[in-house]
Amino acid sequence: MSDVLPDRGPPGPLTTHDASLEARGPLLEVRGLRKFFPITRGFLQRTVGHVRAVDGVDFTVEEGETLGLVGESGCGKTTASRCILRAIDPTGGQILYRTRAGRVVDLANLPQAELLPLRAEIQMIFQDPFGSLNPRMTLLDNVGEPLLVNGMKNRRERADRVAELLRLVGLRPEFMHRFPHAFSGGQRQRIGIARALATNPRLVVADEPVSALDVSIQAQVLNLLLELQARLKLTFLFVAHDLSVVRHISDRIAVMYVGQLVELAPTDALFRQPQHPYTAALMRAVPAADPRVKSGDGILGGEVPSPADPPSGCYFHPRCRHAEARCKAEAPALREVAPGHFSRCHFAGERVF
Repeated sequence: MSDVLPDRGPPGPLTTHDASLEARGPLLEVRGLRKFFPITRGFLQRTVGHVRAVDGVDFTVEEGETLGLVGESGCGKTTASRCILRAIDPTGGQILYRTRAGRVVDLANLPQAELLPLRAEIQMIFQDPFGSLNPRMTLLDNVGEPLLVNGMKNRRERADRVAELLRLVGLRPEFMHRFPHAFSGGQRQRIGIARALATNPRLVVADEPVSALDVSIQAQVLNLLLELQARLKLTFLFVAHDLSVVRHISDRIAVMYVGQLVELAPTDALFRQPQHPYTAALMRAVPAADPRVKSGDGILGGEVPSPADPPSGCYFHPRCRHAEARCKAEAPALREVAPGHFSRCHFAGERVF
């Protein structure tokens, strides 16, 4: 018997979002987001510096779109996403979120008592499909826990809702009484998606949701996310390091490097003509599917700088073949070089990278 349901059309009705809230500005606007972690030394644990994990990040996410957030490991993309969720408190900046009621609130400074009712609207799909589920709880309890926390005390009602969610992600409702160890990685990630959708969220932060899966399973999960987005009018902040994955699912892409946003553009424009040498180097590093085609020219050398001691000027200049004296002395600003296309490079719009 197959563990994944065949495509039989959409299951029963689920709550979707009110279209009357469109055209009221972005769903999420991040302004100058910063997250610094203190470096302490000595017996008294004095602060001697800071790790600048997220260093002044600005972007918006429109309702119904998918914004891809990409970069090398350690660039700060996961930290930024957890700040948006308030899983960790940001050091500075604003996280402006438009609630279901149409009110704009700053999540960065919102007290916990006011933040709690909004958590149902912003959910997360975790990277690790094995560690993100409680192995001692059945699917009914794993997926139904957000419902219980948000006031659905009747177990029968929760079971009905969990059955509906499992159908939605392509799993059989009778699986709800099994434990996570009985499922494969792809199935566990579907369970994680079902749990994220339990409270009818408006914004879903997906933290590398397919990086731990086989390539064939990755495609299935990505297509599932696209189908769910179209049906439930979801908005995604999709965190990943794989450009091919982000290209498949994202409307716009934001590229991070050492805690800063270095490029932001619509997906097609970014891949057609990147306006930052780091983005161009990432694209050249992607291996081609054809073994006869040479890929990965190795042009990007050196190591990623430490966010505890970033370089002067442009953070990318020690690894950039286009760097000049100005790049070492002067930090570039994130500026618009084409409609909707932003780059943090002195020579963006002037050179082909």
